[in-house]
Amino acid sequence: MSKRFPVVAVTGSSGAGTSTVKRAFEHIFARESIVPAVVEGDSYHRFERGPMKEAMAEALSNGENFSHFGPEANLFDKLEELFRSYGETGSGKKRYYLHSPEEAEEHNSRLGTSLSPGQFTPWEDIPNGTDLLFYEGLHGGVVGSNYDVAAVADLLVGVVPITN
Repeated sequence: MSKRFPVVAVTGSSGAGTSTVKRAFEHIFARESIVPAVVEGDSYHRFERGPMKEAMAEALSNGENFSHFGPEANLFDKLEELFRSYGETGSGKKRYYLHSPEEAEEHNSRLGTSLSPGQFTPWEDIPNGTDLLFYEGLHGGVVGSNYDVAAVADLLVGVVPITN
């Protein structure tokens, strides 16, 4: 836990409302002049879009369960490492998963690359001068035999969908 470099994680399944909670935090950050280092959970998937489809097809043909949710498809150790590193030093490595042509264009112009949707940007350092790390995604509180992301988050917000 870090008072100097706090880690805030908003986690929940797709459609639960994590993006709405993220927007609320963005308003708070702007109002309070807080500079966050924002990290998206999709950036810690193990596979780009094409290889993920191939891995899922292979698992299906072998009668195995394989999805974006499990440890086989994610870099939980790297996510824990980021949370720990940021909490201790205010630095760490992150990357972006490019969901759309617009995101690809934005990051390609920033990095001088020619990446396509479904790919990751290269790992890069979190910029200096941020006040906190803000994570939004599926696995901000994941715990397993070789990783414990929840233990290195200072504030963990779990969001669940409303069902009537």
